[in-house]
Amino acid sequence: MSAPRNTRRNALQNPRIKASLAAGLAATAVLGLAGCDRGGNTDLGLALSTMNNPFFVGIKEGAQAEADARGLHLNITDAQNDPTQQINQMETFTSQNVKAAIINPVDSDAAVPAVGVANRAKVPVISIDRGVNGGTVGSTIASDNVAGGRLAAKTLAESLGGKGKVAFLEGQAGTSAARERGKGFEEGIKKYPGIKVVARQPADFDRTKGMDVMTNMLQAHRDIGGVFAANDEMALGASKALGGRSGKDVKVVAFDGTPDGVKAVRGGSLTATVAQQPELLGKQAVDWALKASRGEKLPRSVRVPVVLVTSENAAKFDD
Repeated sequence: MSAPRNTRRNALQNPRIKASLAAGLAATAVLGLAGCDRGGNTDLGLALSTMNNPFFVGIKEGAQAEADARGLHLNITDAQNDPTQQINQMETFTSQNVKAAIINPVDSDAAVPAVGVANRAKVPVISIDRGVNGGTVGSTIASDNVAGGRLAAKTLAESLGGKGKVAFLEGQAGTSAARERGKGFEEGIKKYPGIKVVARQPADFDRTKGMDVMTNMLQAHRDIGGVFAANDEMALGASKALGGRSGKDVKVVAFDGTPDGVKAVRGGSLTATVAQQPELLGKQAVDWALKASRGEKLPRSVRVPVVLVTSENAAKFDD
């Protein structure tokens, strides 16, 4: 969102121009009341953890589409996975007098000071995809990560016939999404006593790190028969490390349902992916932020359903 332009001093001293400006501003205000959800320029801020990930790009696109549909100005920022940046970005939002702020935390603990900035300015905050471990947040809108983790465990175990050695590529430590997906996966895999998790390590939701971590795991465990990666990017990196074994003699289950992930499922290098709905998350975040700006009472959390993508239904998820 750009700042208003300053009118030249000599123009302001001209009574005729002053009268014309006043009339124009009054007309603009009337049009704004007719076209916007809250009346006038209802501006929101969206602080994303990163845009170097297709999932978060999807959130951005969903939020922007909803803002455009409502005639709102939405300021979207990219923290580049630096929690300090999110503090600065929240300060920018409050200086812009946004009506509400949406944050997708880099880290659930490190986001607390950023939320504190908005709290002190009395700007309502909505959290998206990941929770915040402190401060006052009106609502957290996220996929049902625990249910998705359980679904991934069931899918991986059944693809292996209920027995075998598997590896777990964890997400970015400190994020609620990584914690919840891991919790669901662990709960789900316990139902299959013939499955043994022989290796687990964070790869930070990153494709290159996923490849590196998988390469190291294979050196110690050449007989791995299955992999669960807590997002598509890590799964695609692991798939590259596995080469021709990926999706064949080594089953790989992912999480997100990004275009690249779905394409890999269709091609057979990934066995399945648990699909989120990032555009819907973005849309709902804008809707909830507007409700928060009106002082409406909100549920503490909103869970958006996930769905399993396999080779049988992957065509339905193509862009």
